Amino acid sequence: MTNRPAIGSHVSIRGGFGKAARSAWESGATGFQYFPKNPRSLKLKPVNTRDTEDCAVFCRAKGVVSIAHTPYPTNMGADSTNRESMVLSLRNDLEIAEACGSLGIVVHFGHFQGIEPLQGYQNIIQCMNETLESWKGSTKLLIENQAGSSGSVGTTLEELVKVRELSRFPDKIGFCFDTCHAFAAGIWNPSDTGALIKRGQTLGYWKHLAAIHLNDSLHPYASGRDRHAVIGQGYIGVKGLQSLLTAEPLHPAIIVMETEAGADGTYRNEIETVHSWY
Repeated sequence: MTNRPAIGSHVSIRGGFGKAARSAWESGATGFQYFPKNPRSLKLKPVNTRDTEDCAVFCRAKGVVSIAHTPYPTNMGADSTNRESMVLSLRNDLEIAEACGSLGIVVHFGHFQGIEPLQGYQNIIQCMNETLESWKGSTKLLIENQAGSSGSVGTTLEELVKVRELSRFPDKIGFCFDTCHAFAAGIWNPSDTGALIKRGQTLGYWKHLAAIHLNDSLHPYASGRDRHAVIGQGYIGVKGLQSLLTAEPLHPAIIVMETEAGADGTYRNEIETVHSWY
């Protein structure tokens, strides 16, 4: 591989989106992820055009790539009584991310305990349809694979590919692959990375991959536990992560770490390590 992907980490927007972009750049990152609003609430946030434009202009000038991550309460599998709040929040996230010049907003597949599984999948598809129906921006909805801590829903590539395929707006939907989640869910065994690569190729998953969450795992393979570890300090290990990320079909636009920062408060060493893989 000759083209290096953008690499960075999740950053705080305390001080604004422009400051977040500069903070990422100053730490040696060429990409970053952020929460567009309070990560623990679906309360809508007005778009601060001065701040978002500052972010977008800076990123264009420096060649920095960004993605946003939707708030934790977002659940696309919610029933119809809660769907409107989900749709409004997702649209709000898309508007903010578009204004910041971001590639997409990462959203978890969802959960629907107590709901008949088929209805749950239909809820997800309907939520995406309503969110994207009148969306004209270039920022995409990026569905992230789950670890299995809330059940097996959303853990397989098959599910993600199928809900995208069944949506009315597949061109507005991409994927974000989380390495820790895939390991925890048991769909990726680093001793046989080729099997995952082949499965993703067969399904057409990789061609819609826009981002990777690069996280090691604090727990063993197929544990179903979503606990991130710094790269090389978990059960996956550097060799396993490198073998996956440098595989030919994985050419994501951005790689983001969601782990603790290094001793200097940045991800500079980790970013340099990942760059060395390419």
